Amino acid sequence: MKLNRLAMSVAALAFVSTGLFAGTSSMNVEKMFEKECQGCHGPNHEGGVGADLRPNAIARKNSQMLAETILNGRPGTAMPQFKEKFSKADADKMVDYIQHFKGKKIEVLTLENVKAGWKKLNDRMKFLKKYPHAVDVKKNTDICFVTERDAARVVFIDGTSGKVLSRHPAGFAVHVTVTNKRQPRYAYSISRSGLVTMFDLNTPGQQKIAEVQVGSDSRGLAVSPDGKYLMAGNYVPGGAILMDAMTLEPLKVYPTSSVIDTEGNIGSSRVAGIYDTPYGPYIAFALKDAGHVYIVDYSKPNFPIVGDIPNIGKILHDGFENEGKEMGRYIMQASQGSDVMGVIDFKTKSLVAKVYTGPGTKPHPGQGSSWYNDRYGQLYATNSMNVGDVVIWDSEWNVVKNVATAGGGLFVGTSEHTPFIWSDCVLGGPANWNKIYLINKQTLETDRILTVGTKRGTIIDPVTHKTLYSWKVPTVKDKKGHIVVPRILHAEPANHGHWTMVSEWNAGRIGIYEAKTGKFVKYIKGLTTPTFTYSIEHRQTIPGA
Repeated sequence: MKLNRLAMSVAALAFVSTGLFAGTSSMNVEKMFEKECQGCHGPNHEGGVGADLRPNAIARKNSQMLAETILNGRPGTAMPQFKEKFSKADADKMVDYIQHFKGKKIEVLTLENVKAGWKKLNDRMKFLKKYPHAVDVKKNTDICFVTERDAARVVFIDGTSGKVLSRHPAGFAVHVTVTNKRQPRYAYSISRSGLVTMFDLNTPGQQKIAEVQVGSDSRGLAVSPDGKYLMAGNYVPGGAILMDAMTLEPLKVYPTSSVIDTEGNIGSSRVAGIYDTPYGPYIAFALKDAGHVYIVDYSKPNFPIVGDIPNIGKILHDGFENEGKEMGRYIMQASQGSDVMGVIDFKTKSLVAKVYTGPGTKPHPGQGSSWYNDRYGQLYATNSMNVGDVVIWDSEWNVVKNVATAGGGLFVGTSEHTPFIWSDCVLGGPANWNKIYLINKQTLETDRILTVGTKRGTIIDPVTHKTLYSWKVPTVKDKKGHIVVPRILHAEPANHGHWTMVSEWNAGRIGIYEAKTGKFVKYIKGLTTPTFTYSIEHRQTIPGA
């Protein structure tokens, strides 16, 4: 958006709808769009992971076709089906709202507004003295976070037994959780609704210490390795917020309501990935719509931005950091609009390479993977949202392998305790979203395929098609009585590396598998849309996680 157009956007009219398709729908489409659609399509419908939905962009689209896409999704992409939540009238009303959207005023992030949403809930120092050691587990690093998306909760689980320890409301669609590496008794969550919550893992039931409403639509979170600072990233209002990690007191905001994008236009940008690093006193954050990464030096007065790395690509999302030599020196930043992983150097504060992942792939590494390979040295991997492909590259920033999988995925992960990279296919459609590919870290070939069926689970050898392991799977039905094909994602190490925990999103459970073999161990049941599992112990060793 050019300067003259920016002024028009700031003064844009309120939302309007002609009501042509209102029918019998009573849906508040504006609120529904903010809740379910804004994260991918943008607060001003400008697109991102999802398509650009501004009126000019969809002018030639048929209304019926748009409604069908809303109801039935789009196979091979992140666009889900909404037919379980929307009636036909709801979908028509949403189409009408999108087609006649007039834009909205760009909100500006302010420290005053964030401070107004800060609440102390318990006396941290009192808990510190009363509970010097964890009460519910042997060590606080035994605990795992689980995010229950549709229940707006976080759940704490004993990662050595699978026992559920506590459940806490934590905002709509809890998105990211992180741990304080210096003091692992403290952990934090951020919801898509902009609520940051701090927990004390040593207390009975993992009590809340504080919370702060940093915005209305948020994503990223990171803690400085010295344990002093926490940074959150906002979609709305755009920007980043630096807080005291011991109290959640907001200290500084970094608004991104007026920044320059990759094409020289000026406009607002969401903030996506947030990265701490052991390499220096830095926290970096990615400007999703502007294609920049900013680096903040938290050791200096007033916490200045000391690095601005532009032109990484379009639609910056998540990323991860290197392990091995000079751990945490490089950020692998996903650009989903340009199909690259930008490599950012904290030492030189510059973009040193772009790793191309292939046309239309939309890289989404999640926590990413970094490991040592006997032939290539340190390697890195990302999943692809639109294509069943795991892209692997070396420390010279050259792609050394593409491993085909059954469909688009969101997360690829590993640890020192498993011989595999675990890559999900959660965007691969009902025929494939119940699979995880176990890729050998040395041969870089698929070694095993884990499949969770409606009655039976298997681990097979993809070459011989021999079943290596199988187990009985409890059948799950939806509210209409239809059998559910488990949708599985996000493999996380736990239990001192003995286990890998895999979320079964629509089946309400977590599957536990042997890290070394993939063999099924047991289920943790009774959860509501479990999405991410974060092991406190594992995350202590991962830079930027």
